[in-house]
Amino acid sequence: MKNGATPNLGLVCITASNEVRFRTTTRTQLQRLGEAEQATRLTEIYRHNLERLGHAIRFCLARRIRLYRISSDIFPFADTPLGREILLGFAEELRQTGQRALAAGMRLVFHPDQFVVLSSDSPSVVANSITILEMHAAIMDLLGLSQSAWATIEIHGGKAQRAVQLVEVIKGLPASIRNRLALENDENAYSAVEILAVCQAAGVPMVFDAHHHVVHAGLDSYEHPSVAQLLEAARATWPQPEWQLVHISNGREHFGDRRHHDLITTMPSVYRLAPWIEVEAKQKEVAIAKLQQEWLGLPAPAPWPAN
Repeated sequence: MKNGATPNLGLVCITASNEVRFRTTTRTQLQRLGEAEQATRLTEIYRHNLERLGHAIRFCLARRIRLYRISSDIFPFADTPLGREILLGFAEELRQTGQRALAAGMRLVFHPDQFVVLSSDSPSVVANSITILEMHAAIMDLLGLSQSAWATIEIHGGKAQRAVQLVEVIKGLPASIRNRLALENDENAYSAVEILAVCQAAGVPMVFDAHHHVVHAGLDSYEHPSVAQLLEAARATWPQPEWQLVHISNGREHFGDRRHHDLITTMPSVYRLAPWIEVEAKQKEVAIAKLQQEWLGLPAPAPWPAN
């Protein structure tokens, strides 16, 4: 990040209010329907959620939020033949939505769920994980987002003690996934040091999560020298340093609590050098507004018009 630049704070999926919400369905609910009814149901959900994505982008821009993590469930069952066919029917609407985001300087990213485990010792789990990642990459392609780390698809390392296998799987991924993929450190399986080594070996960026790091390492402050060291080392894994993406959360009951606090009351001072920060707090946009005003010194955003 250029000296003096202000970090961009990012909204994760939904808002604390009902402003940004998406519809979904379960496999059980869908299987109760006939084939034609399934198609109708998914078409309705996809249409609604695409409109809500456009609303989410407008909502973020009105609050000076230029980073938005799209919900991985925005198009449920888009990794199935039926879902893919329906999604392609919205190709033009998706292209227009992506273009509006790009024109406004909005960065859109994904963080697939815990079912994506590229380091699994089960071939079927790895294959299913790749299918899910292909779905996310296809959505990004339809939105017109670049096949680069700018349009990040971020995942965890998965099964512990499988770093060599993880690197091998990543190197064999289709370019539409591999060129966007980034790995995040976690509290249990892969420390920040371990995931950094995987990223360096696989040639993909590292998403540094300071809270996961302090929990995993048993630290009592974000000011521990390792936080600054790892932030800098992670930055070197990004093809362009100004694309570096990090996460922040605070412990709910105490500093080392794995559970997320409603707000962010403590920030690593070195995060002033982080260009893109996803705010993983329960109160979502409320936490972001508080950080914008109290940490970044920005004025309060204009009131959002009532629906």
